Amino acid sequence: MATKPATTVETARKFTETRELPAPDVTCTVSARGKSPSEPIFKFLRRHYGNLPLLAIDSVFGFAAYTPLYGGRAFARRELSDRDIYQLNNAGIGIRLPLSNHYLEPGDYERSVSLLRRWHHPGNSVIVTNDDLARRIRSDFPAYRIDASVIKNVKTHRKIEDALKLYDSVVLPMHLNENFAFLEAISAKDRITLFANAGCALTCPSKICYASISKINKGRGGEFRCSQPIKQRELRGMVDFPLEPYVGIGFKRFKLLRSRPGGMTGY
Repeated sequence: MATKPATTVETARKFTETRELPAPDVTCTVSARGKSPSEPIFKFLRRHYGNLPLLAIDSVFGFAAYTPLYGGRAFARRELSDRDIYQLNNAGIGIRLPLSNHYLEPGDYERSVSLLRRWHHPGNSVIVTNDDLARRIRSDFPAYRIDASVIKNVKTHRKIEDALKLYDSVVLPMHLNENFAFLEAISAKDRITLFANAGCALTCPSKICYASISKINKGRGGEFRCSQPIKQRELRGMVDFPLEPYVGIGFKRFKLLRSRPGGMTGY
């Protein structure tokens, strides 16, 4: 059995200079997309999120060992090493496994059990799109927090209420950040994650890329599809949302992306 590295919350506290946030209990889940598994996780966080207090990072999301249940982005290689995950967990930071594939096919779950079992303990989460998968994980691995992925496109109050019957929390579509009347009317704000920044999905009318990536991640080939050549839309690049207005109406949890080279979208 691997030995956990000696990183602690106290040493993590010294990781970076503290920047004042809108409230002390505001937390962020941050992206490890594109990280090399050989780069130490705290070096990576310092390089990309060095202006964010480490204690404000609730969790880190990215690929660990391969599973056909991954979604959101095409799997090329793992991004979080075992050592990364041990260090994060030992510092009180969870991991979020992006199991946001649209499709749950025969054998997918069985092929993923070893991954789910390995990191099954309080503080870690799974990001899920498929309700049947969420139910199986809830039954077999109850310590995981189960987040309804933004890919589910939960965009009405009724859908939020329905999703929260199954999921612990819901990640709302980026465009709802610009609808304060809608946000203010949400009752369970403590179970909602808003985006702190947004890329091309902010103005995308169909998001067909996600379904195509779900097929690619099954490991049987497939072609990436994007709606941009089909239906033109405004590309606003990476948009940063000021957190104060959202915190002011009761939201505390945010998802923070990194800008891809070129700055037109995040990952």
